[in-house]
Amino acid sequence: MKYKLAIIGTGNVAYHLSAALESAGHVVTEVYGRNLAAAGQLASRLYGTEACDSLDFTESAARIYILAVSDAAIPDIAEAILLPERSTLLHTSGTLPLDILAYSSADYTGILYPLQSLSKGREIGFEEVPFLLESEEPETLKMLKNICKSLSSPSYLVSSAKRRSIHIAAVFASNFTNHMLLLAESLMRQQGLDFNMLKPLVVEQINKSLQMGARAAQTGPAVRGDFDTLENHLHYLSSDEKLAEIYQVISQNIIDSH
Repeated sequence: MKYKLAIIGTGNVAYHLSAALESAGHVVTEVYGRNLAAAGQLASRLYGTEACDSLDFTESAARIYILAVSDAAIPDIAEAILLPERSTLLHTSGTLPLDILAYSSADYTGILYPLQSLSKGREIGFEEVPFLLESEEPETLKMLKNICKSLSSPSYLVSSAKRRSIHIAAVFASNFTNHMLLLAESLMRQQGLDFNMLKPLVVEQINKSLQMGARAAQTGPAVRGDFDTLENHLHYLSSDEKLAEIYQVISQNIIDSH
């Protein structure tokens, strides 16, 4: 089943999700942005989509409205948006509960959270993006499942409390991992070394962790109890107190975990 939808937002999620929905055969009627130029830029990538900077959608042909904005903006927009009768309002947050939409003018509400790191500069196939779904209405859940099916995306019914746990786990697995790579890149550059030297190591570690499980795949001086090497590394990092603290805290956590 195909739907008429409006996208509220112009960020990374809005950018990727709007194009994927259109490619799946749905009609994106409007893209809303506080900055009309940004909304126009996103709408220009779609067929027949109107850009707007007003939250009055009472005359819109869409029946599904997707809030793809920052968590901080969701409560105010949900309360301010004006929707047609029998409309469904969805948010795409990994942390905010379903009842954040309770005071909106929507007749139906739900959550359509893509469990993936999305950036405008990198294309991604949604067939590999799991969606976490939530709604109190059976028909809305059916509609959410239909949307995911049209995208060829796996979907899971997850409560707000469990979705928050998953989001925190995702921060450790993705955001923190990426920051560790940034720190490693900085250390290499300080010595005039090419970060590409570490890429085979990084790729092998991720693949090994996913195949064997992270506990079994753990290597390094901390898990070996090689305290001489740990002290040597900390001495090397002594000129950067914050980096040394990060190294020490994570090493100690590995020791305690194993």
